[in-house]
Amino acid sequence: MMVHYINSAFLNLNQIEEIITNNYTIAISDEAKSNIINCREYLDKKITTHDKPIYGINTGFGSLCNTSVSENDLEQLQTNLVMSHACGMGDEVDSKIVKLMMLLKVQALSYGKSAVCLETVERLVYFYNNDITPVVYQLGSLGASGDLAPLAHMTLALIGMGEVYYKGKKTQTEVLLKKLEIEPIRLKSKEGLALMNGTQFMLAHAVEAVLRARKILTNVDKIAAVSIEGYDGRIDPFNQNLHIIRPHKGQIETARNICELLNGSEIIAQDKKHVQDPYSFRCIPQVHGASKDTLRYVESVVETEMNSVTDNPTVFPDEDLILSGGNFHGQPLALVLDFLTIALAEIGSISERRVYRLISGERGLPPFLVANPGLNSGFMIPQYTAASIVSQNKQLCTPASVDSISSSNEQEDHVSMGANAATKLLRVVANTERVIGIELFAASQALSFREPSKTSLQLQNFVDDFRKSVPLVKDDIVMYEMLHKAEGFVRES
Repeated sequence: MMVHYINSAFLNLNQIEEIITNNYTIAISDEAKSNIINCREYLDKKITTHDKPIYGINTGFGSLCNTSVSENDLEQLQTNLVMSHACGMGDEVDSKIVKLMMLLKVQALSYGKSAVCLETVERLVYFYNNDITPVVYQLGSLGASGDLAPLAHMTLALIGMGEVYYKGKKTQTEVLLKKLEIEPIRLKSKEGLALMNGTQFMLAHAVEAVLRARKILTNVDKIAAVSIEGYDGRIDPFNQNLHIIRPHKGQIETARNICELLNGSEIIAQDKKHVQDPYSFRCIPQVHGASKDTLRYVESVVETEMNSVTDNPTVFPDEDLILSGGNFHGQPLALVLDFLTIALAEIGSISERRVYRLISGERGLPPFLVANPGLNSGFMIPQYTAASIVSQNKQLCTPASVDSISSSNEQEDHVSMGANAATKLLRVVANTERVIGIELFAASQALSFREPSKTSLQLQNFVDDFRKSVPLVKDDIVMYEMLHKAEGFVRES
């Protein structure tokens, strides 16, 4: 079994994808162990020699920061913190996302700035490697003292409380730990706060969204190229001379992709009666390209956050400093998650317009893409479905990051709402996968009406792969099954 060692080397999205895809186990490197142990030892000494309040270590939390807690109660303080903050509601978070939360939390703790015990981090590693995933809920985080509520649910499992999934079944954590003969962790000073402060809930969603967005933006060029062929579109808008004079990277890349995909096509080489194509075809480089450029920027922010310490207070043993700051604030993520939501919604929007053109009975195609319209409704309602999904995406594009509701008696008076940005982004990701799946369904059907003229070998192979899942429609069939298969194809291909 392959192992990824957690260390201070820069962790990138490609590595995360490899870890997830190949089901790596994780381990704490010797370097990281040393960092964690040194920081914890420093804090233990500091507590015994320091007679002033240190936020979150011997004080209350939030607006209770000026309330001192006796040394005898420091462990109970951390347990109380976790129990009281586990206030999540709504749908359960997918176990895949929860595993990412644990991985990213281990990474953040490994830098030795959080003063947790090595045993605590190793328990997170054990849970990750053995697919013990805490039950975490979508709602409850303001994204500013970190993702307090969802991370509290993750932490509950470490201390033997709450619920977890194990081998596909939900069970009480206490029951499972007894069965596995494992003692719950006893949190020491600061540990509960270190585990709960941080952006790992929204960050895990961001990682999942970015990896799926990469696939969307790769597939949508192929799908759009099939639509161009089905619609008998022109090649002119993809000529590189147009794009080098407006040299946005994504625009140039998209135009080049389309030209390569159409290379060798008999259909694209035919004389065209029409002088221009509608914007949904002609402006593919500009629209797809802008979303690709957005994704590149979002990736840079997400990768920075993956390699960051985001709890509070932060401990600097070498500098003899314990600093209370705001690294838990989710604003850097919240803004880009909203940005990516808009960028992906636009991909769905332009895709639906191409579907509409394909079913409209233009350019020699039959109405609704069936040979006998009237008796058959054909692709009439898949376009309705796409339109409905696109409309929902527009509603979900209202930015979460422009909102802030003060909390904790005004101590936490500006919050990011990054968690809400993260969860609605994943809804838009899934919706966009559905819409471009519908486009491929319609485009491949339209392409069949261009026979005997042939498309390029590359596109034909793509459509042939699709046909293994989704057949050509000759007469009306139960369509929802085909739509679901099309969605699955674009998600997995």
